Amino acid sequence: MKRVFYPLAMATLLGFFGILFYYQQEPVRELDERGGSLLGGIGWLDAMSIIGEQWMIFSISFLLLVFLWIFRKNYRGMLFVFLAVGAGNVLNHLMKEWFERPRPNFPQELATYSFPSNHAMVGLLYLFTLAYFIGQSATKSMRLLVWCVAIALTILVALSRVAGGEHYISDILAGMFLGYTWFVLVAIWYEMRERQFRKRRPVQSE
Repeated sequence: MKRVFYPLAMATLLGFFGILFYYQQEPVRELDERGGSLLGGIGWLDAMSIIGEQWMIFSISFLLLVFLWIFRKNYRGMLFVFLAVGAGNVLNHLMKEWFERPRPNFPQELATYSFPSNHAMVGLLYLFTLAYFIGQSATKSMRLLVWCVAIALTILVALSRVAGGEHYISDILAGMFLGYTWFVLVAIWYEMRERQFRKRRPVQSE
């Protein structure tokens, strides 16, 4: 991870807490209303939410685990996936139950709460995790393309929840902010463990 991503993770964490403390205040409510009126009802954008559905996240994450296991023998990478996507998903559901923010009024009734958006948070986590490992064996230009695609899909998935009326803008911003912070924390742990393993490896081979 490049060092520029570390302060960005701190900024997104602060952004998450800023939304958490002020999402019931008038300026954030106005942002939510404007976002809903601007994006609500855009059919093609609403359809992008399929990329962030639980079955899609599970399927892609499972394939990534198989790839890391069979082709890379990267067991720490497998743990990366479990921590980033699996634990991130659990964290998201716990926070929904903790804050109990009602969803916007829309025709479909959902049993879960609104804050923070699962599609925005876990969608980011699994797409960024996928891009992280795909980029490891790619050229610099291909790595840039992979990350641009992951970022674009993450934004589209997040905005799709506003287009479909399932979330407020503040929900998806909070989800993306917290998801990115969690991803960087897991990546820092993973890269520290990788460096420690490489340092010990010559000693073990003697």
